[in-house]
Amino acid sequence: MSEATGEPQPAANPSSQRERASQLVQALRHELHKAVIGQHEVVDGVLTALVAAGHVLVEGVPGLGKTLLVRALARCFGGEFARIQFTPDLMPSDITGHAVYDLASEQFKLRKGPVFTNLLLADEINRAPAKTQAALLEVMQERQVTLEGRALAAPQPFLVMATQNPIEQEGTYPLPEAELDRFMLMLRMDYPRADEEQQLVRQATRSARADIIEVSGLRVILQAKDVQALQKIASELTVDDQVLDYAVRLARATRDWPGLSLGAGPRASIALVRCGRARALLRGADFVIPDDIKGCALAVLRHRVRLSPELDIEGTSVDQVLSQLLDQVPAPRL
Repeated sequence: MSEATGEPQPAANPSSQRERASQLVQALRHELHKAVIGQHEVVDGVLTALVAAGHVLVEGVPGLGKTLLVRALARCFGGEFARIQFTPDLMPSDITGHAVYDLASEQFKLRKGPVFTNLLLADEINRAPAKTQAALLEVMQERQVTLEGRALAAPQPFLVMATQNPIEQEGTYPLPEAELDRFMLMLRMDYPRADEEQQLVRQATRSARADIIEVSGLRVILQAKDVQALQKIASELTVDDQVLDYAVRLARATRDWPGLSLGAGPRASIALVRCGRARALLRGADFVIPDDIKGCALAVLRHRVRLSPELDIEGTSVDQVLSQLLDQVPAPRL
């Protein structure tokens, strides 16, 4: 990587490229934890999605720092950032853009929406109705938006980081399966530990802006081209056939597993391998091991499967069923 930007250089030795890429991600993790207290699994999940070029959905009750995490990442990222606050009256054109009539030229001109950015925060995504949520489907899958019959490419890299509140029902609209499947990872943010909460309160009460934790002091660690370079390095890491087979077996096992009425599709198998590569890069390795796949499996699978009605009534969680599946599907011994 260059001294100035940290960008991996094509002429460099592949192993030194990987080492420097890992150091860059570690620096980003360290910077994020200056604003986000605790929540190590969620921070690592967001970094995994960033390196694996996937979208991420962060779920948690209000006040745990979901939006703060994405704001902190945006602060450490030198590319373009946009935020959409999803509300029941939000229209699809508010997301993708629309054609406006220009009186001077007497022609219609395209006004691009906030999706034309590198990092998009879709805040409280389940507060908008289905037709508005659907406006994200094309750009999340194909990295392009069709406006007035023209396909316009989104900037690269392009990542959607969405948040949602799982406990509130009034004024919310559940995300359809097609939308959920486009998120590579679904991360659950839980309450902080007692010592972490003390540190969080201490930090938040120093701010002059009520309970807002400032992110303005964070350093810019990555530029857009650095993220693309990281994604390329991760995509070239070695995946043994047995490890790839393990990822596919995990996804396929959900389709006829007792207690699951809907299994994960092929996108889950792809996501497991891509996330496995990203996790290997995060730990500075040059090949993927079964634990890399297993470590991200809950986040990859939990939003792609559906519990059977009887287990749902009993109060069993999706994570409990998936944990049993992960324990029982044998991992290869490399």
